Amino acid sequence: MAEPSSKDVTSKKPAKRKPRTKKIADNASLRLTGDRLIVRTPGSGERKSAAGLLIPATAAPAPRQLMWGDVALVGPDVRVAKEGDRVLFLPSSGLEVELDGEDLVLMRERDVQAVSSAPAEEQAPGQYL
Repeated sequence: MAEPSSKDVTSKKPAKRKPRTKKIADNASLRLTGDRLIVRTPGSGERKSAAGLLIPATAAPAPRQLMWGDVALVGPDVRVAKEGDRVLFLPSSGLEVELDGEDLVLMRERDVQAVSSAPAEEQAPGQYL
């Protein structure tokens, strides 16, 4: 029997692995470190002028304007926000990240300017005295 040459051994290519995907819905599969937040931002980056004209995201540099987003995940050291809260932040302060085909923003807790909790269920009106 002939022994395999070194050329035969080195010519084998390792099997390609699928990239790991993390699901946001299952918090056990993705954990953030420190004071990090992942925020969903609404819209596609397009803006409307005061007159109602649509301004595409590529038309001009975005102004330094704060925007609201929904918190998708929070790290263990975050104290001011929890999942489901709405936060006010400067979009350029975070890093864009794509998870499950969705564009999200990863940021530190210190970049959050304000937090709005989910509105409580409406209660029946009380009596006015």
